[in-house]
Amino acid sequence: MTSLTDTSADLARAQRKARRAHTLNRIASALTAVGLGWLAPLLRLAAGENPRQQGVELWRQMGIPLTAILLFLAAWGWAAPQVQTSLGAIPGPAQVWEQATNLYADHKAERAKEAAFYERQAKRNAEILAKDPKAEVKTRPYAGKPTYLDQIVTSLKTVFTGFLLGALVAVPLGVASGLSPTVNAAINPLIQIFKPVSPLAWLPLVTMVVSATVSGSDPLFEKSFLTSAITVTLCSLWPTLINTAVGVSSIDRDLMNVGKVLQLSGFTMVRRLVLPSALPFIFTGLRLSLGVGWMVLIAAEMLAQNPGLGKFVWDEFQNGSSSSLAKIMVAVFTIGLIGFLLDRVMLALQSAVSHSPAR
Repeated sequence: MTSLTDTSADLARAQRKARRAHTLNRIASALTAVGLGWLAPLLRLAAGENPRQQGVELWRQMGIPLTAILLFLAAWGWAAPQVQTSLGAIPGPAQVWEQATNLYADHKAERAKEAAFYERQAKRNAEILAKDPKAEVKTRPYAGKPTYLDQIVTSLKTVFTGFLLGALVAVPLGVASGLSPTVNAAINPLIQIFKPVSPLAWLPLVTMVVSATVSGSDPLFEKSFLTSAITVTLCSLWPTLINTAVGVSSIDRDLMNVGKVLQLSGFTMVRRLVLPSALPFIFTGLRLSLGVGWMVLIAAEMLAQNPGLGKFVWDEFQNGSSSSLAKIMVAVFTIGLIGFLLDRVMLALQSAVSHSPAR
């Protein structure tokens, strides 16, 4: 009886351990998808799972990257004063951090001015209405300059608009190209011609077309916004189109034959068989397109002087003040960090909607 009791207890412990390991693996997969894989060893350490192995894994995922970053900052801090420019020495990490905090402080000050502006208007309008309830009052929009954070938001809105427009064009075309050799033969020459075209070549054409078609004193979208978004679309849709076509054409023929045997309609076959099977390729193309679109947007904003991070960099370059170099470097790090986060977002979305053994 004692032996049976011990065996049952051991079995229960083994089952609890297996469930815990399965749960930790699912959490680790989710954390890795969003770029927080270094938290997984910490969770396993807290659960008491092989401390030595988790310590080694934590060092690999967190310790080594942090060491590399610290070495980079040390090398940057040492080398920066050695390089002299017309505006002085290249700013080191401390100067760049100082300007980053200054830009945030400027943003808070500008928001405070905006709040005070609307508060004064509300107070004035209330006084007018108190004297004459039928009086017509107006609320004028705040006309202050956009802050650094405002320009980041503008760039994000523009890149997502251009990226989504490109995806809406590229995915259906890629599916059609992958399913039909005729369609593929028709659009492949166009892809090869337009894919290498630089955004600097598209931008003047897009600017002229938008200027000719968008008119009126109060259009639905600003011309500068449309110009940048369409340029992003034209330059970023190709990776998604190509990867979608490759993914669809690589689907197992037996799977397609099953759909034909079941007499599935074309739309049902695409929705139930083609898209799920090609999803990894489609998301690979979307991640590449979003990265390309982000790079293209910065160049387009610099060249066309459209609102956004690119214009901020160009304005600081033209400004030529003692703090301009540090502010430009703040923008460089911001652009890189946002690009990394955009890729993490797409990877997390892929993990959420696709099926893999890790999920």
